[in-house]
Amino acid sequence: MNYWLIKSEPEDFSIDDLKALFPRTEPWDGVRNYQARNMMRDQMRMGDMAFFYHSNCKEMGIVGIMEIVRESYPDYTSWDSDGNHFDPKSTEENPRWFMVDVNYQRHLSRLISLSELKRYSQLSELPLVKRGNRLSLMPVQSTEWEFILSIE
Repeated sequence: MNYWLIKSEPEDFSIDDLKALFPRTEPWDGVRNYQARNMMRDQMRMGDMAFFYHSNCKEMGIVGIMEIVRESYPDYTSWDSDGNHFDPKSTEENPRWFMVDVNYQRHLSRLISLSELKRYSQLSELPLVKRGNRLSLMPVQSTEWEFILSIE
């Protein structure tokens, strides 16, 4: 099993939005960075777990947990010329972007802020706390996953 951290701006899609859909699954679409796409396409597997991270907001941090319930498939939002994620270079015959489906698992008992995460030496290799890392999804090592759950 792999572990991930996936970011979303709560004004666009929050952990509460995901919970409101439960037990239905939700496609995680709109990833438009090649490195993030490659991890999603090539490494995310059904059954992997991910932290839900609220970004670009007053209180940024880990707020919940979701499960990857469908492995990558073409992100059809890139074909919608009226949509926010349209990419004219992505086609059904040659998709450029991919998405996975996720399912709500639970809220954390509290928000674990970015500033708090940066204080722990156990998380010094977590991509989120490294300077300049702005990817919308990133791997989390199993030891980091367990540590974060232990401070919840």
